[in-house]
Amino acid sequence: MESSTGNLNLEKPAIPNTSPQTVASNDKLKIGALIALVVGSMVGGGIFSLPQNVAAHASAGATLIGWLITGVGMLMLAFVFQTLANRKPNLDGGVYAYAKAGFGDYMGFSSAWGYWISAWIGNVSYMVLLFSTLGYFFPVFGEGNTLPAIICASVLLWLLHFLVLRGIKEATFINTLTTIAKMVPLALFIFIAVLAFKLDVFTADFWGAGNSDLGTVMNQVRNMMLVTVWVFIGIEGASIFSSRAEKRSDVGKATVVGFVAVLLLLVLVNVLSQGLLAQAQLAGLKNPSMAAVLESVVGHWGAVLISVGLIVSLAGALLSWTLLCAEILFASARDHTMPAFLRKENQNQVPANALWLSNGLIQLFLIITLFNSSTYLSLLYLATSMILVPYFWSAAYALLLALRHETYEQAPGERGKDLVIALIAVIYAIWLVYAAGVQYLLLSALLYAPGAILFAKAKRELAQPVFTNIEKVIFLVVLAGAVFAGYGLYKGFLSL
Repeated sequence: MESSTGNLNLEKPAIPNTSPQTVASNDKLKIGALIALVVGSMVGGGIFSLPQNVAAHASAGATLIGWLITGVGMLMLAFVFQTLANRKPNLDGGVYAYAKAGFGDYMGFSSAWGYWISAWIGNVSYMVLLFSTLGYFFPVFGEGNTLPAIICASVLLWLLHFLVLRGIKEATFINTLTTIAKMVPLALFIFIAVLAFKLDVFTADFWGAGNSDLGTVMNQVRNMMLVTVWVFIGIEGASIFSSRAEKRSDVGKATVVGFVAVLLLLVLVNVLSQGLLAQAQLAGLKNPSMAAVLESVVGHWGAVLISVGLIVSLAGALLSWTLLCAEILFASARDHTMPAFLRKENQNQVPANALWLSNGLIQLFLIITLFNSSTYLSLLYLATSMILVPYFWSAAYALLLALRHETYEQAPGERGKDLVIALIAVIYAIWLVYAAGVQYLLLSALLYAPGAILFAKAKRELAQPVFTNIEKVIFLVVLAGAVFAGYGLYKGFLSL
């Protein structure tokens, strides 16, 4: 059944803050569900591989510096989402809506497009990692890319699909349960690690001077940055569902509470692990490395516990990101940033077409991993750098509001604080682009450029010109980057 949003007059351009709400009041999400969406989105498989992932790039000293930068930067980004949720309550959809309101339709579309690609490719990696972990108990699943693994992953994908089709509120309730369940093994790991922590192990070769492969402290910090970004993706989860929140103010609160909880978990898991095994030992572990770390302390049952915890965590993260994939397309289609067919909802007010498109592509890439196991891993790293664009534009929009004094007429005293927060968040986002490197910025253009087809379709539905003059220039730069990246891949001087 098409919702009322699908019947808007397409002769006039829609404005984000006039989008009608399609969610009945009794189906609104309470703050607990919003916090669970943030935590459930961020705590997926990354935290279970964090000890090895970070140790492969950094010593204990560099790790502490990296977490300090990440903690401050991501906290400022969390405050940005909180501030924007409160100051612009009429903008639904979070990351893409802020980019559109501040920098135009094409920037808004690009943020939605990049975020969506990053989200569904992330789900492909979760599927493969889930069945790779199950391979610990059932060898037939191997590394998660065998035929039985792909068949079972496909069955799980469509079970989640039809679960979400039954209703967003029902799906978020299940997500809340899995989020609580995944905290149990993590809390137990931290408790045991605190008791077994050895200061001499942690401080040995504190700056990595004995391992020339790590490079300088600055290089170590830079190289671990994308690892820390990946484990924080999902911080914007509550803002994506802003139109479905019971109270608009809960969106910002859920973002900050969820972030602080996850930051504490991540730092404790990472730092405590470095006090249990030496950096070289951690770097050589097979993932999920947390299982091997706990096994080194308590024996085989520790590895079993963490593996089970990872399975539960991945199942919950898959559900969170299935919801987010559909919601970002639906929210951006509702104000005509995306084409009209993505606005269609079923009788349970679930964006059905957006869900079918997202999961259809996940299914396609699951099949591809059967024949080329490295494809999804390469694209996942690329997708991580792609999500930096939506984060940057959100921070830039908050900075723009403060510079213009917009929304501060009634509370001018808050402007200075928000200006500093937004400025730090912008600098951090630029740092992340630098950490990713020019190569991945160029390769991202390969995935951004084709999105212009859907953007053009949405514009034609409104009988509007596709690009403004400045947007033509931006698109030509993106297109040139895509062509250059394609040429680089062909010639071999760029690689995924």
